[in-house]
Amino acid sequence: MENKIKGSEAFWKALIAEGVDTVFGYPGGQIMHVYDSLCSYTDRVRHILVRHEQGAIHAAQGFARVSGRPGVVLVTSGPGATNVVTGLVDAMTDSTPLVVVTGQVPNAALGTDAFQEADVTGMTGPITKWNYQIRRPEDVAWAIARAFYIAGSGRPGPVVLDFTKDAQVGLTDFHYEKCTGIRSYHPDPFPSDKALDEAAALIDASKKPFVVFGQGVTISHAEDRLAEFLRKGDLPSGSTMLGLGALPTDFPNYEGMIGMHGHVAANVKTSECDLLIAIGMRFSDRVTGSVGKYARNAKVIHIDIDKAEIGKIIPVTVGLCGDAGRVLEALTARISPGSHREWLESFVPVREIEKKKVIEPELHPKGKELKMGEVVDAVTAYCGGRAIVVTDVGQNQLMASRYSRLASRRSFISSGGLGTMGFGLPAAIGAAIADPSRPVCLFVGDGGIQMTIQEFGTIMQEHTGVKVILLNNNWLGNVRQWQQLFYDRRYSATRMINPNYEDIAKAYGIKYIRVKDREALPKALETLFSDNGPCLMDVLVEEEANVMPMVPPGSGLDRMMLTENSWYENE
Repeated sequence: MENKIKGSEAFWKALIAEGVDTVFGYPGGQIMHVYDSLCSYTDRVRHILVRHEQGAIHAAQGFARVSGRPGVVLVTSGPGATNVVTGLVDAMTDSTPLVVVTGQVPNAALGTDAFQEADVTGMTGPITKWNYQIRRPEDVAWAIARAFYIAGSGRPGPVVLDFTKDAQVGLTDFHYEKCTGIRSYHPDPFPSDKALDEAAALIDASKKPFVVFGQGVTISHAEDRLAEFLRKGDLPSGSTMLGLGALPTDFPNYEGMIGMHGHVAANVKTSECDLLIAIGMRFSDRVTGSVGKYARNAKVIHIDIDKAEIGKIIPVTVGLCGDAGRVLEALTARISPGSHREWLESFVPVREIEKKKVIEPELHPKGKELKMGEVVDAVTAYCGGRAIVVTDVGQNQLMASRYSRLASRRSFISSGGLGTMGFGLPAAIGAAIADPSRPVCLFVGDGGIQMTIQEFGTIMQEHTGVKVILLNNNWLGNVRQWQQLFYDRRYSATRMINPNYEDIAKAYGIKYIRVKDREALPKALETLFSDNGPCLMDVLVEEEANVMPMVPPGSGLDRMMLTENSWYENE
């Protein structure tokens, strides 16, 4: 018996064997044995005590998206477990690798409605890649090895391990072997030579090609191979929101973001192209607009590691199922050097229309009130494009995605598919812990920041240098915009009465700056970045400003609102 260890100790040994050095969590009754064992491993594992379990999982998401490694979450049973459900859906939708460990009541109490019991495996099955209830200490190492393999391989995603008290306190021999394969699970497919040849022939024959890339490029570390592919084919490109950062914003022939609030040329040319090459993206409705009007003149090549995504929304001419980096490497070798000067020149007048009607008024406004876009541009320009930009959800997110200057990889972190308000502040904490060498700039609205505002306590305790840029307009801005444009200005439940943010920052020992006008912004930026510590910059922006351009519901990408009263319509 003297060589045996408790399951709770095996847990930490297994995490260390997987290279884990950071865990986000919150203790409680049914996970207390694991926390007790942590005392012996604090020299190897940093535990980040959040202020709410939702904060733990969003912080782990930010950590995973910046580091490329699975984020690890540790919470107790019952409400501790149910409080991470939103983050699990968010991570599943956005392909974020997580290993989430929840405490659970003793085996004998399962199904008895014991104190703080919840059916974790039952409720999380549809929103995870895999879940498993650990009931025996001898299964701890096996389950953790399997969890990390599943979470990080193929299309990444969240895994849940429900850890009963019996498995925590029971004794076991410890032997750890990393998981390298699972029967019937094939996470690394690769297309046939025939399919690759067909795709290359389509690219070589195309007169008006357009590339749309998503987060799959970042997940597969394929940024260089994407750039090489685009250069060799002389191909214009646009990104989904979560694809931002895979290319620098000043990359040649990069047309910016596509979709509902995307750049006009990128959207319009999607409708005009004769070949659409989609890489590591899933054709979200916010990307396509009306599916029946999307890329209606184009043949479609779709590269994705998840076979289920190919042809799910948009019919494809050639589907290439595989890792984006490996497929791009094979495809680039097959295509001929391209030249599409006339096609590329056709983007210029469309780009100029957006610049005149939308971008210049946003970045260089004539009115006295600060615009959200000019603040985003000023902050990211001050950082020289090096910043990790994190957003919450709403107008702050849309303006940050349109106007951030991004020069580094893994530099744009946001809740894409689920659109989770409250994501931003904890995700920024996780991002800063993952890479403390780069400034982390959080753009957040006055609605989203109050959903997880308690995580200022985590910043205070961990001394995390997050720069919080609060775009404060006293509204739930995105909902108000829809109410203005599509609900006859019936502003129902969207006006915000906000707290004194200066007092809140002071209570948490965080530096505070308030910016009321344009003239004060340069000095405020100097103060914001004068040290490596946390800071809350409260910027009073135009209250009823809208994010433009916008593709209205039911419209195609070539019909966009440029202002409330003017449109771009491609006839």
